[in-house]
Amino acid sequence: MKDARGLEAFFGIEFNDRRLLLTALTHSSYANEHDVESNERLEFVGDAVLDLIMARYLYEENRHYNEGKLTKRRARYVCEAALVEYAKACELGEYLLLGYGEEKSGGRQRHALLADAFEAFVGALFLDQGFEAVYTVAEKVVFPYVEKSDEREFIDFKSHLQELVQSDRRELSYQLVSEEGPSHDRVFTTRVFLDEILMGEGRGRTKKEAEQRAAEEALSKLADNSAAAKGGSS
Repeated sequence: MKDARGLEAFFGIEFNDRRLLLTALTHSSYANEHDVESNERLEFVGDAVLDLIMARYLYEENRHYNEGKLTKRRARYVCEAALVEYAKACELGEYLLLGYGEEKSGGRQRHALLADAFEAFVGALFLDQGFEAVYTVAEKVVFPYVEKSDEREFIDFKSHLQELVQSDRRELSYQLVSEEGPSHDRVFTTRVFLDEILMGEGRGRTKKEAEQRAAEEALSKLADNSAAAKGGSS
């Protein structure tokens, strides 16, 4: 088991109340053996805080998403599988206090345990230092995972759109319309046109990401138009 100070150093933070940090790292198996509080109550707090963190991030980064899509993406990035990735990114399992049996059975790698512990850590930091401190933690391990996942997800949007319009021999073009922010934190806005008709607009931290998001919006618009046409003909 690693010293919890290593976890603080990883995130560049220092708890005011170290008891909160230790409780966040205390699994129920250890708590039962040593008659101390487990991290289960802090999980409850962390779960709510992560929902809010992700809601804010997705709202700010995906301004063309409607409420339904925002809700689906938030659920995706606060589910157990995602929480495990955040925990692994900071090697959280190495800092946990586990009971003898849990330790012997490989508890430090158990997904449910890691996911719960990450929520507890977030809950403890929120109670100790507030929302913005948790946001800095999210910037370190949560948002990079989201961005990488989004890049993988967006990879096929441009090619799919191209394949869709090729059969009709229509012309597809992308236009970069703006670049905002400092050089180290640039945000690009791109529009995609189909035969000079604006079909979608996307924003991203790279030109490629902005184009993929524009293509995604265009595909969504084409799908809506197709559904409306079918409805009108029925």
